[in-house]
Amino acid sequence: MAMHLHFVAVLLVSIIGFISVLRSFIGFFNWVWFMFLRPPKNLRTYGSWAVVTGPTDGIGKALAFDLASEGLNLLLVGRDPSKLESTSEEIRRRCGGEIEIKTVVPDLAKYTGEEISRKIGDAIGGLDIGILINNAGVAYPYERFLHEVDSELTQSVIQVNVEAVTWITRAVLPVMLKKKKGAIVNIGSGTADDIISFPLCAIYAATKAYLAMFSKSISLEYKKNGIDIQCQVPFYVATKMSRRRTSSLFVASPEGYSRASIKQIGYEPLCIPFWSHSVQWFVLRALSGKQLDYFIFKDFLDQRKKGLANDRIKDKVKQ
Repeated sequence: MAMHLHFVAVLLVSIIGFISVLRSFIGFFNWVWFMFLRPPKNLRTYGSWAVVTGPTDGIGKALAFDLASEGLNLLLVGRDPSKLESTSEEIRRRCGGEIEIKTVVPDLAKYTGEEISRKIGDAIGGLDIGILINNAGVAYPYERFLHEVDSELTQSVIQVNVEAVTWITRAVLPVMLKKKKGAIVNIGSGTADDIISFPLCAIYAATKAYLAMFSKSISLEYKKNGIDIQCQVPFYVATKMSRRRTSSLFVASPEGYSRASIKQIGYEPLCIPFWSHSVQWFVLRALSGKQLDYFIFKDFLDQRKKGLANDRIKDKVKQ
């Protein structure tokens, strides 16, 4: 009887172990499929025009070029007319004269929600809008405590990262609903994940968490209408906003991130397009806890110290 129970116990442990290993293999192969093998959707089936906010630098600029390379006409939304014109000319030179490009210049940090919605609504009138990329965002110049974030920066972060995205999405949705197809991509951030805390980036991280929940929720609302809504989560990308100037294994170039982003449009409501970022996410999930929070806090305190030192140097130069 004892030997029989022992055999049953060993068998159960073996089965559980086999299932666990099998799940790991399946998870790995799913990851390989999602990251490298799954074919991208034909973005032109959504419509002939794409709207891109924040298209004059970093991820937004790279996405504008890649969408044009896919044969999509562009409506570029930014606050600097000269930069918009320069970007438009670059795209035309690279992609040829077949791509039509329009620009609209609202200051997303200063316009009210209704003003933004009206401006975008007027600009998209009569256009076959298939894709909206909400890429424009505002972050802290460097890490700081909540009471150190001045009112202007606070307002800009919330206005651009939350209100502008909401109102622009609201302006574009009726066009997509009318033709029962479209894709909306909100560019989030690794700070939106609930694995760890992001002290000294509280307002910024909270706005990106809003984007993740906003995207997942309206994805369910409009899926039956043929509209694919997604929040994409980048970790570090070599842009001015991230203060990372060069790319590396775990810091994507804007062009590398854009290529990965394009491949994921229209799929999961929440995704991490760049392969090494998804590896970082996996490691963070394994390491989550008080110790990780402590190390992040310590690192961000160091970044704050450097930022304050740079501010003092700039002040001396002005004097």
